[in-house]
Amino acid sequence: MSQQELLKKVIQALDQAGIKYMLTGSIASSLQGEPRSTHDIDIVISIQKPEAKKLVEAFPPSCFYIDEESVVDAIDKKSMFNLIDVSAGGKVDFWILTYEPFDRTRFQRRIREEFMGLKMMVSSPEDTILAKLRWAKLSGGSEKQFTDALRVYEVQYGELDIDYLDQWVRKLNVESLWKRLLDEAETG
Repeated sequence: MSQQELLKKVIQALDQAGIKYMLTGSIASSLQGEPRSTHDIDIVISIQKPEAKKLVEAFPPSCFYIDEESVVDAIDKKSMFNLIDVSAGGKVDFWILTYEPFDRTRFQRRIREEFMGLKMMVSSPEDTILAKLRWAKLSGGSEKQFTDALRVYEVQYGELDIDYLDQWVRKLNVESLWKRLLDEAETG
């Protein structure tokens, strides 16, 4: 199954299970900025232990690998777990919604976008930029993460809430990357 088909299957399963989610990572930045290939799909989910079994059962073991113990462990630790498409090797990284203020805020601000005829909840462009800058910093200066943030900024320029961005740039301590992004952005 293609990455697009996998994404569609996952979004439909989350919707049917009533699990709140937010598409993030490179898929979100590709939708809001410049498309690029990526090896996995990143989704933040708000899930409780009783829902773990329902989530696992949505993906038949003949087609997918997802371990219920890993799901429960990730819920306990507010970490992540994977879903693997065994036929094509596609991977979904499910990130459990944490109690961190930025994670809570961006989850509340998620927006509905249509992609491939399917409506899905996606990180807002501002939060995609901020998350990419944070990942660039945490990864020691990843150019790929920085470029994703830059392209979203350029494409969404004029529609962005700059006050919100300035506020969270300081809170996330990514001022130097933000300044670089503003210097490099081609918004003419």
